[in-house]
Order: sequence, then C-alpha cells, then structure tokens
Amino acid sequence: MSDAIGNFLDELGKSLSSNTFVKLTLSNYKGAEQHLQKVAARMIETKRGSRVAFQLHYETRQIVKNYNLQDAIPAAGKLLGSGFRNAHLFTTANDFQLTIGKKNSRMISVKPTFAEKPSAAHDREKNSIVSPSAAYLKALGIANDSGEIKQTQRDKWRQINRYVEILRDLYENSSVKGKSELKIVDMGSGKGYLTFAAYDYFANDRKLTVEMTGVEMRQELVDLCNQIAASCGFDGLRFVKNTIADHEVGDVDILIALHACDTATDDALFKGISSNASIIVAAPCCHKEIRQQIKPPEVLKDILKHGSMLEREAETITDGLRSMLLERSGYSTKIFEFVATEHTPKNNMIVAIRKPDAGLENDFQARIDAIKDMYGIGRQRLENLLA
Repeated sequence: MSDAIGNFLDELGKSLSSNTFVKLTLSNYKGAEQHLQKVAARMIETKRGSRVAFQLHYETRQIVKNYNLQDAIPAAGKLLGSGFRNAHLFTTANDFQLTIGKKNSRMISVKPTFAEKPSAAHDREKNSIVSPSAAYLKALGIANDSGEIKQTQRDKWRQINRYVEILRDLYENSSVKGKSELKIVDMGSGKGYLTFAAYDYFANDRKLTVEMTGVEMRQELVDLCNQIAASCGFDGLRFVKNTIADHEVGDVDILIALHACDTATDDALFKGISSNASIIVAAPCCHKEIRQQIKPPEVLKDILKHGSMLEREAETITDGLRSMLLERSGYSTKIFEFVATEHTPKNNMIVAIRKPDAGLENDFQARIDAIKDMYGIGRQRLENLLA
C-alpha cells in the first residue's frame, strides 16, 4: 500500500472517530469486477448503532454493505486496492482527494465542501420518489404522526421506493405512457404496501385516472386494505378476496404479482399475457414445481447434489423459462434482483413490456425444449397454460 493510500485511510479513520465524516466516493474503476462502476459511502443509523453504508453501483443494480466504524476503514482499503483510481473523502474539517496511478499515488487536502454533517437518521427521505408523509404510510405503520419513517420500517421504506422507481421506468418505456387512464391488477396483494405505493404514484404523482384491484385470499387483509384505501381517499383502488387462478382480469394495462408462491406466479403471468397487458411485473418465490422434477445432467451431478445449489438452480431454470415464454409471447423481458439482500430476502424480479409488433415468437420453443430436456423437466405450468 502506498503512503498516499495509507494517509487517506488514516484521514478516513480520524473523520469517523471525530464525528466529522460526511461521505466517501470511489470512482474511475479499472479493476476486474464486471460492471462495477463506483462506490458511495455514508453514515447511517441502524438498530445496532452507527454504521457506514457502502453502496456499490453496478451497471444494472446496486448492492449495499454496512460496516461498523472500525471495519469501514479496511473495507475502504480493500476497495481502493481493487482498481479504483480516484477517491474523495468529504469531512466538515477538510476534503481529501486521492489519485491512484500505476506507479505513484498522491493525496491533496482542500477546503471542506460541507460545513455541517447531514442527518444519518433522515436517510435521504427528501430525495425519495415516495413522500414519507403519504397518508398510507402512516396507516400501514411505516411512518409516524409527523410523517417521518420509523427506524424499524426503513427496510420496507427502501423496498417501496425501489419498487416505484421500477414502475416509473417501465411506464416511461411502454405503450401506456401518454394514456390518461390506467387499469392495474395486483395479484396476491397481501397487506398492500406496494399496492398503495403503485396507486399513489400513478393517481397522484402522474395525475392519471387509475382503476386498480388488489387480489388477496385472506379476508382480514382485504377488509383492512379497503379501510385504508377509503381513509386515504383512494377512490379508484379496491381489494377483493380471490385466488390468482380464479380472478377474472379482463382488459388490463399493468399486471403485478409479487411473491406469489410457486405456480401461482405462472397463473398470474398467464393472466397478464392473455389480457395483452402492456406491462407485467412479477417477483416469484418458491420454485417447487421445477425443483421436484430436476434430474441433473451427468456433468452437474456433483454440484447439484447439494440442496442449496439445487435450490438456486431450480430458481434460475424456472424464472429463465418464464422469461423465455414471455418473450415467445411478444414481450421484451429483464430479470434482476429486486432488493439488496441486506434489506429484505432476495427475490428475482421479472419485468416484461409488450412489444408494439407483438406476435408469437416460435423460434423460442426449440430452445425451451432443449433446456427442459437437459434437466429432465416434463412440465412447466406457464407453458402448459399457454399451450
């Protein structure tokens, strides 16, 4: 490690111990990790005390890693040694700029950009796409009476904001943009956290006329969500008791199915495809149908004999086949991680936008059959429903 890097890490340690740390940024990445672009670190308050949150920005995703104040320094050192060429430490005393070259590195100190530290507890709520003062957040117990996000609900708060960002981007790139009215169905809406967020975004932020239905099997949640919708003045939002398979969707612009278990996700995807939905959003959980059928090819038997590895493989195959079946049906698709694993359990999210010239893509079938044959899979529910 060069003297300049060592001095930079010393200044980071001093700022953390003296409570003058504002933020740290790493940029100009030239290392080997694919798609990594930059890192931003800031102080946050958690249930376990103060932590430094390192947010790693990749081309299509972000990962957050939290460290205590002592571990943050070696974590920063490891990142600096991985291929970043520039680093900028902001403190209320001075700013420190580090440039790392192939042969030499240097650090300079300049006047501070920030005279005061930002609030670690506020968690950038002012810059969030969802207003923390939204009435439904208070009704659901996420925000307090003052419109501040409760410390114990920050994971859910992050999830809600990320979800609305995804919906916003899908809307901007779909054929429904420009429509004054939207019909949305949320299959398996649960307690309605994300259902309310979606309705609020399109009806109040976008000023659209929205007719949205949340479908849920548990009557007590249906009643609760209808009460909250009424209290928030969400006139176009209703919740009904039904299963995903039995609910009649009709014409729909956006179909959502988050955490529908096993083949219930396939039922929801089929409803979306059959109704020619412009946007389909699914976050599947459980992949029992495929896992029970997998007969690992000989070359993979030593790997997939481990239960956890087989579970991951079943998830990959199941969601991959779903994506291919959506593409075969005239959609462009993406699969990505919905939320960082530090915040809530990992789930793939499948998003699909109907192509303007959508039609059946027959060339996908041979590839689908090849994958099924490779793993000894005899049936896949979405494929059977579409047959």
